[in-house]
Amino acid sequence: MLAFVIRRLAQAVMVMLAVGLIAFSLFRFVGDPVVFMLGQDATPEDRTRMTQMLGLDQPFYVQYANFVVRAAQGEFGLSLRQIRPVKTLIIERLPATLELSFVAGLFALVVGIALGVYTALRRGSWISHVFLAVSLIGVSLPTFLIGILLILVFAVLLGWLPSFGRGDTVAIGWWTSGFFTASGLKALILPAITLGLFQMTLIQRLVRSEMLEVLRTDYIKFARARGLTDSAVHFGHALKNTLVPVITITGLQLGAIIAFAIITETVFQWPGMGLLFIQAVNFADVPVMAAYLCLTALFFVIINLVVDLLYYAVDPRLRIDRTIAAH
Repeated sequence: MLAFVIRRLAQAVMVMLAVGLIAFSLFRFVGDPVVFMLGQDATPEDRTRMTQMLGLDQPFYVQYANFVVRAAQGEFGLSLRQIRPVKTLIIERLPATLELSFVAGLFALVVGIALGVYTALRRGSWISHVFLAVSLIGVSLPTFLIGILLILVFAVLLGWLPSFGRGDTVAIGWWTSGFFTASGLKALILPAITLGLFQMTLIQRLVRSEMLEVLRTDYIKFARARGLTDSAVHFGHALKNTLVPVITITGLQLGAIIAFAIITETVFQWPGMGLLFIQAVNFADVPVMAAYLCLTALFFVIINLVVDLLYYAVDPRLRIDRTIAAH
């Protein structure tokens, strides 16, 4: 187990170094930061002084090493647009994105598994056909269009939910949360459904196909022959084995929720990191763009590491194979 964790951590470090190289390359290929900070009217002396101050006169590998060291400490310099530390901007926007991603992921996981199990066990009912048809719509329509349609129905026509913003929030130290206010909870509903709908439909179809496959296996027939109830067979045996491959896909989808919250945050003007990244792209704010890429990659790496450990714990075949290989 320890060797497995160490190997995964080494792979995670290599991935982060590669992403860091890509993020660092933005500083060299998306304009000159000296021009952004001083403007076109700066004198050559001012540009030379700023270049030395930023360390841009050093070799590439030295600049990259300095960037990695600072990034590991959470330091990405100043925002070229707001002239504020990028770390401060990320801390301000991070709670909004994480709360939205958490609610969207919980919605996708709970509803997706429930609908997948139902459509597998009641595959001949008309309700199952309706759920499958709706899942096709969720997979086919782009995220921004789903968000616009939800705003049109529930915010404009019915007036039940807000169409933009985060609502009222409560500050808990540096963290701001909308879970403790009515307006904050209402503001979460539409963007969370928009962000989680695609992942929910994927999980639903995956659970359905896996469960149908498991229900055809011999050990399920033996369990029925032993006189076990349908509930024990379906949820004690079939569902447990169905969730083994679902864990991997779910982990990747949860990482995708955080990474691709950009579109949802833009549609609903949700004050998170995705909206901050879009604003940074519009103004070529390279430090913010680099910080967003590194932070998103870190989320992916952490989630994948947790998924690998869960997969290792849930699937006994991996432990058996490694034990045999060790001997």
